Amino acid sequence: MRRILILAGAAVLGLTGAAHPPQEFGQASLTGFASLPAATFVPGSEPSGALIGAGPFNGVTPPFAGQPVQGFSGVVNRHDGTYDVLSDNGYGAKANSSDFLLRVHRIRPDFRPGTVNVLGGFYLRDPFKRVPFALTRADRTLTGADFDVESIVRAFDGTFWIGDEFGPFLLHFSPSGTLLEAPIALPGVQAPENPNLNGGQPNLAGSKGFEGMARGVDGRHLYPLLEGTVTGDAPGSLRMYEFDLHKRAYTGKIWTYQLDDPGDSIGDAITIDRNRFLIIERDNAQGDAAKIKKIYLATQRGKTLEKTLVADLLNLAKPDGSTFRFPFQTIEDVALLDDRTLAVLNDNNFPFSNGRTVGQPDNDEFITVRLSQHLFADPRAFL
Repeated sequence: MRRILILAGAAVLGLTGAAHPPQEFGQASLTGFASLPAATFVPGSEPSGALIGAGPFNGVTPPFAGQPVQGFSGVVNRHDGTYDVLSDNGYGAKANSSDFLLRVHRIRPDFRPGTVNVLGGFYLRDPFKRVPFALTRADRTLTGADFDVESIVRAFDGTFWIGDEFGPFLLHFSPSGTLLEAPIALPGVQAPENPNLNGGQPNLAGSKGFEGMARGVDGRHLYPLLEGTVTGDAPGSLRMYEFDLHKRAYTGKIWTYQLDDPGDSIGDAITIDRNRFLIIERDNAQGDAAKIKKIYLATQRGKTLEKTLVADLLNLAKPDGSTFRFPFQTIEDVALLDDRTLAVLNDNNFPFSNGRTVGQPDNDEFITVRLSQHLFADPRAFL
């Protein structure tokens, strides 16, 4: 019934949102905060972290007795107070993450006590041998040495599409984490970790593949966005592609997102309507050194994405008149909660990042941010 009502509302709005969306946004506000301790592990899970070095890192000494609940690089709102969050490849590189099992966690933030509850989750697996190249484990549970998963969307049929950086590949999973078809390569683009490179020359830097991916409001298209610049493109320009889920093929449409600085990266992308997106842009710094942690409204104009700042995550207003900073190296999760409210999460890079407190590993933080103006989003963007 909820979906029928939303789609009916979309028809009234002409399926495109407001005709005159705002051009300027003021200071955004912090409306909720919750945190998951860095040293949170999947109960009964396998040891991990044996390949990251002796440490200690921020006071934490590997290896670990279990799989850390960390590295949130994508989020899906389940619309019942819970969220599915995707852990990335684990410890930041193909060579040190073979004992990190790729997983989607289900969490519930509770903003009154400021806590995040881990309710369960599932590992990503390939039991039907859809992957045509060698995997790390004989049981075909996928690891951080197989894929660097960085973005996730839920299709209208309940399955998940995940963007990988090593290929880059698109990966299609069942609601319980079973790979449903072979990884879909991006034509003409290969990263150094691509298993099909075969001595060829990559044209994308390492782990700079599909960092962000939005589901079109029509439910038919995906919009994956590279984190790195393809060789030969203008410095700091990133490609957003359109992928047709019915045809299982790229449509040939490409838009360019221009970073504020070529040293910046994007963290996530979500759809607002049929030609507008929210995109996280960040620098590589943390703590007091962090300067760029922003969310832009990006509008398709011809072959480019025109940017409007909607939230500076280093300058969020608090109810007491003070300022809240979200100063993490990697901020990689954004979800649309209502027409003015966003959920934003960090990737804490456990145990390496210490953007909140020097010498201590970052927690997984979950904040809600209220924008100064309405987005006038297509109602289907909330599905």
